[in-house]
Amino acid sequence: MGSLGTHFTSFMFLFPLGIRRLVSSFSIYIDNSPSYYRSKTWFFSNSPIFKNLDFFAYIVALPIASFSNFFLFLAFSGHPVYKFSFLQQSLVVLLFWVVLVFVGVKEFFDPIAMPEHFLFVFAGVAFLVEYFMNGKGVVGLAELEYSLLGGLTLVCAFACFYLSIRPSAFFADFLLSGGLILKGTWVLQVGLSLYSDEFAFKGCGKAVIVRGEGSADVKCVLDEDRLRGVALMNLLFVGHSIVVLILCFVIMGLLNRNKARTGELPMTAQIESDHMLMRPLPALEME
Repeated sequence: MGSLGTHFTSFMFLFPLGIRRLVSSFSIYIDNSPSYYRSKTWFFSNSPIFKNLDFFAYIVALPIASFSNFFLFLAFSGHPVYKFSFLQQSLVVLLFWVVLVFVGVKEFFDPIAMPEHFLFVFAGVAFLVEYFMNGKGVVGLAELEYSLLGGLTLVCAFACFYLSIRPSAFFADFLLSGGLILKGTWVLQVGLSLYSDEFAFKGCGKAVIVRGEGSADVKCVLDEDRLRGVALMNLLFVGHSIVVLILCFVIMGLLNRNKARTGELPMTAQIESDHMLMRPLPALEME
């Protein structure tokens, strides 16, 4: 639960992160042979520090977002269902900030202290914590929307755990990147559908607290409106999935096309070429 503002903030964090990870992972994948590919929790650039500004932006922004949610928890005087949702979001954001701190320690201070597989496991645990805190205190149509969001969280958790065992599995990296992008678009859709009158389903309103139950649900005028809302929500999720999948393939196609234009050889091809150049020529036979 939460508000439209918190859902929009989540979109601003998740969507660019998923796009960046997809671009970085696929760029490395096409630059090297698949057998040489190794995933990382964060793909740093070898260029000057301003190329990694997004990492430092997340390092600064995540604790601010966590503190903001905690402040809303302390200042909010409404129903406890809404009140404690801010606390849960604060803890989840703080947990992912700890993941980035560990990544920073590994990259800039001590690579041995934070093995890559440990970082992936910790990130997977963070996704699991988010899953168990997802959609608490909601029922009905709102619960169904959050259940789809929780399913995407489980996909990201599975990808992290699998990459901790098989860091060369590009398909798991693709699932993680695509899952982050789809989580970003869907969390925005949830915020618009549940917490704004302009984008609410026809015949239904915003999510409100159900009296006597202590949980939030979307109030619809007729049962037909609720059924139509469920069907439309499932259709929207399928639409989001298709659009994100097309976006991922377009990005990968553009990167592959750009690679073909540059005409650079992959690392393994360069190694084989250098090896052939260094190989001594056979001696000529004299008749």
